[in-house]
Amino acid sequence: MKRSFGLPPQISRTAQVADWFAREIRAGHLTSGEKLPTEQELIAQFGVSRTVIREAMASLRSEGLVVSRQGAGVFVADHQAATTFRIISDELTSLTEVQNVLQLRLAVEQEAAGIAAEKRSDDDLARMRDCLDAIDASIAAGESAIEPDFAFHRAIASATGNPYFERFMHFLGPVIIPRQLMRPRDETPEQRRLYLEQVQTEHRRIYQAIERQNVEAARFTLREHLEAGRERYRRMVDGPASR
Repeated sequence: MKRSFGLPPQISRTAQVADWFAREIRAGHLTSGEKLPTEQELIAQFGVSRTVIREAMASLRSEGLVVSRQGAGVFVADHQAATTFRIISDELTSLTEVQNVLQLRLAVEQEAAGIAAEKRSDDDLARMRDCLDAIDASIAAGESAIEPDFAFHRAIASATGNPYFERFMHFLGPVIIPRQLMRPRDETPEQRRLYLEQVQTEHRRIYQAIERQNVEAARFTLREHLEAGRERYRRMVDGPASR
């Protein structure tokens, strides 16, 4: 299967790969029962890491778009049999749509943060710290920190002990981090750094509340973080006059 992979640069590589396959499958360009290229072939064709390919395939499996057959590979599922819900990058084209996604996240993640504060283990805390360290490293390198940011929120979901929270986050995918799609055209590296440092400060407040097992503080700081995000994106669209 030789095809051209025109991937937009604005979103994470995992989301790019998953979105490309989802569109190809839904458009009928990849048919039910068709075998996908091997992992090594996909790594070469997309120019990404093994982790990106595996996470993209996991996302597609969670949607029922592909199935894995042990020893045989990954195949396109009978996707006509069921319709699944998913937020894809093509849908997030306006501030209203981005804020709708943040509202959906708030409804789920606020409760997840509270449960995580109650039930978290030392391993859960270590996973969150690793994510925070990865975000710091990404900021220092001048990167967008989208994937470690998403990983931090998934770590909170995992800490609930309820697999459906993490599956829900994985199902939505990194596209729920809107800064990959909405970014001021005249943003300087310094502005991006300051923006991400503020986001990271909010992350650390959430982590500290969960570490202390303060359920109400965990819910409050998570809500504060997402509501601050909604306000930041509103200012992006409205411009400096609204600040």
